Amino acid sequence: MFRLLSARGSLRMARFSIQPRNSAGSLTAPNTRSVSNQTGRAQVRRTAQHLDELAPAKAHLEAVSGELPSTPTGPPTGLGGLGGGGGNGMRDAVLTTVVGVIVLFAGGIVYMAWYKENVLWKIEKAFAAGYDPALELAKNSIKKPKELPTPAANEELEWDLEGPWTQHLRREEQDLIDRIIQGSEVGHYFILLGPKGTGKTTMILDAMQAVQAEGVAMCDAHPDLEVFRLRLGKALNYEYNEDTQTGLFQRRDPREGGPALDIERALNKLEKVALRHAKNTGKPLILVLNNVHYFNHDDDGRNMLLQFQQRAEAWAASGILTMVFSSDDSWPFFVMRKNASRMHVVSVYDLSAKDALTASMRMRMNARHKREAPEVLEEVVKTVGGRLTYLGKATKAPDPVKHAKHMLAVEKAWLLSQIGLIPDCDDDVMDEQKWSSCSWLLLREFVRRREQEVKRKQEEVARGEAKEEELNEIPLPRIPYYECRQIMTRPDFMDDLDRKNIISIDINHDVTPDSWLILHAAEEVVSEEGFDDLLDSVRDRVDEIESLHRTRELTFKDVDAGDRIRLTVDKGGARVV
Repeated sequence: MFRLLSARGSLRMARFSIQPRNSAGSLTAPNTRSVSNQTGRAQVRRTAQHLDELAPAKAHLEAVSGELPSTPTGPPTGLGGLGGGGGNGMRDAVLTTVVGVIVLFAGGIVYMAWYKENVLWKIEKAFAAGYDPALELAKNSIKKPKELPTPAANEELEWDLEGPWTQHLRREEQDLIDRIIQGSEVGHYFILLGPKGTGKTTMILDAMQAVQAEGVAMCDAHPDLEVFRLRLGKALNYEYNEDTQTGLFQRRDPREGGPALDIERALNKLEKVALRHAKNTGKPLILVLNNVHYFNHDDDGRNMLLQFQQRAEAWAASGILTMVFSSDDSWPFFVMRKNASRMHVVSVYDLSAKDALTASMRMRMNARHKREAPEVLEEVVKTVGGRLTYLGKATKAPDPVKHAKHMLAVEKAWLLSQIGLIPDCDDDVMDEQKWSSCSWLLLREFVRRREQEVKRKQEEVARGEAKEEELNEIPLPRIPYYECRQIMTRPDFMDDLDRKNIISIDINHDVTPDSWLILHAAEEVVSEEGFDDLLDSVRDRVDEIESLHRTRELTFKDVDAGDRIRLTVDKGGARVV
């Protein structure tokens, strides 16, 4: 910078020194003018050469300061060759901007096309063989520990102990479940109904394991729809566009719609994958929604169930995807029944006494316990019934009969904690006691019908019309739904009993105790001395509290001793229509 200013000053001094003057200030003589002109020209040439040397430094300084060039360099540019060098910078800036926008636009299009295709590829991977997370957990859960108790030397193990016990007992419904999971049942969607612990999920996992979950995805429901959204995304290998960078190229999709909107986007992507899969393989995909009764029985839960049912109807009609719902409670079936046209229901019940005895023997030996006498296992089956969950717990215990009795005691204690009767209840718990008393009316009727059925079967055995073994084949008592409404007088309480697994409602609208443990626990309570009087006293107390709530109290103020109050009821007035 200093050298540049010095050069400018030298140039100015050279201009004024071309015509030198004498010491008095006048011009020199003509004979000395030529010498002075030559000296001035030489000085001007040296100054110009010095400026040329400083031109790069000047250009660098102007570039650093952000100023436009003060003098044009190079050939003139602009319109018609006129104008300065500023036109060249403007053209470059415009050209750079246009090229940058084009590159960004093209890159955005390419990225969005790649991302959408990658999303579909990831969902296809979710239905590939061996991918399903639920199947991986199930396969890991049946692995046996390295160290297991070995039976005594004199005990014989006649069963294969390396596989699960279910390979020795195949339920009737398993064939249908296998065909559904294999994609052979086209044009329908299914709902599996049955009490908790009857083996619905186990049959589905066994069928998935047979095909290595090829073309199958499984997802568990949840009361919180945000949690269910993540579970569905995990099952489908879908990130709901949360891993995308398209926000650089477009406005992000709104999330104000809640989880239902995200799930709808996931189902749209799934439909594209299902269409592609059906075209390539000729088989539908399978989507299993397990435990749909976990959805809240409110507007949000019912709307979510309806959202999946609408898709299930459309996909079943086109044959591209088969949905399978499973539920322990009956309310999802009643909700879906109103709009169902292609829905098939598969009812799953407890095992019969004969199958339960066989299953308990297999479970006992598979757990590497010693062989028990058939009478011991028969006692276990009489206590816990044919519920696979209860049989598995009892047969794996060292003393199965003792453990079965313990399970019955626990079930009885839980039942009393839920619907126990309080004789002189306060008005604050009147609603609870109303529900409890109505529940015991229904359970008492179950016990009475069970006793009548046993008595009838014993009479047939005495007459020789039936075998004694048939006494163990008597099923749980069943009461039609409409009769239960009449017995309880409050039909709205039945849904609560179903959700608490006290009763079970099937597709034929027949009501049964949820399990043999519930029935035996109710038998013990009902057979206690004074139970009927206790139930009647609680119902009378509820009626008394309700009558007190309907009673109105009149208070008279400023009444002194000797004053009289006269109340008159006139029923002879005109009738108001």
